[in-house]
Amino acid sequence: MYALLNIAFALFAGLMMTRLFSRWRLPDVTAFLVAGVLIGPFVLGRLGIPGVGFATYDDVAALTVVSNVAMGFIAFSIGDEFRLEQLRKTGRQALVIGVIQALVAAALVDCALLLFHAARPDLLSAPAAITLGAIATATAPAATLMVVRQYKAKGELTSLLLPIVALDDAVGLIVFAVSFGIARALISGAVNLISILVEPLLEIVCSLLLGALAGFVLTDLERMFHSNSNRTSMTIAFVFLTVGLSMLDFPIGAVTVSFSPLLVCMMLGTVFCNLSPLSADLMGRADRWSQPLLAVFFVISGAELELEVFSQPLLVLIGVVYILSRSLGKYFGAYFSAKAVKCPPNVVKYLGVTLLPQAGVALGMCVTAQQLGGADGPLVRNIVLFAVLIYELVGPLMTKKALEAAGDIQEKSPEMLSRRARALEAAPRKELAERHEAKRRKYVKK
Repeated sequence: MYALLNIAFALFAGLMMTRLFSRWRLPDVTAFLVAGVLIGPFVLGRLGIPGVGFATYDDVAALTVVSNVAMGFIAFSIGDEFRLEQLRKTGRQALVIGVIQALVAAALVDCALLLFHAARPDLLSAPAAITLGAIATATAPAATLMVVRQYKAKGELTSLLLPIVALDDAVGLIVFAVSFGIARALISGAVNLISILVEPLLEIVCSLLLGALAGFVLTDLERMFHSNSNRTSMTIAFVFLTVGLSMLDFPIGAVTVSFSPLLVCMMLGTVFCNLSPLSADLMGRADRWSQPLLAVFFVISGAELELEVFSQPLLVLIGVVYILSRSLGKYFGAYFSAKAVKCPPNVVKYLGVTLLPQAGVALGMCVTAQQLGGADGPLVRNIVLFAVLIYELVGPLMTKKALEAAGDIQEKSPEMLSRRARALEAAPRKELAERHEAKRRKYVKK
């Protein structure tokens, strides 16, 4: 019961916060995240009122299934960016930029944190520094997609941005697996090639195969229905199904087969949008259906942020080094790779700024990083939590500004805003006139 009350209250709080933030023209994503912080365990949750805020992080964790499904819909929507006609234009550029910017970010964070380790080995170990460098590759697709949707961004930068953000998941998985294997080898003195190379590559291949199979099946099943409502329901059901299947893992000998929910759902959307002639309409309907779900997802993400990390000055210092080096890596990696593949000047200049948000994938990597043992696991987690808090609150606004500067977000003209204001003012009068007219007709009829 309390879970449902928490969902309702989270959605209400998030929507009300968007009204407040609209005064400063801030993205809805930022409003949802701030609402989550305010109703989380550090603020309103301290009151301990059931159903009004999250009293503990266990209450937030109880809604994990909502977050998983929301991420599935986000990945499914990003799959729509991989239509073949679009890939023929930007596929090579997206691939080159997606790989290079991720590797440059990892390299710069590794260098900066290893230098920090050399200066203060008592504060940061080499395995923890290498692990953080790998986590730096990940970019949050959710915040980026929400900003693009809210402002209906469209243009050269947007057409490259979403495929690059999607590729980050695959690149990040490989880089993290290799770096984490090296970090564990530094601790134990033994190298495990299965965990370093075999399992991450197998996870990517299996995720793409499962998503492709689900996409083929969904396309065939859609042909059985003639109602768009039923087709939409089938599409939504398949997103739920693929999210559920992607959370399974099973051992085969010495290898554990697992899946990436983002890759599985992204491949589902990619195959479906290229095979189904009705995909554009159905994916648009699924997007509209999932809007409240995504709002709850971001409020929950805000509630998960732990503000206590600010109470540790040395941890904040390491976090600042991580944020600055990762930001420089993302920006310059995107800048020089976009220039190398001859992207337009506005893409070269602003693409790196849009790649800063970081959240879900990075936090998922933190779960694996707990295996480092000792103080390294919690240290990595707290540094990433600090970075996520900063990136998620600032990143969406920077993404919006970059898209505006690149010309992908068009400001509404004063005439349009004036017409909308007059229409809203006239709406109550029109409704009252219609009500009086209905009463008059009823009286005449009698």
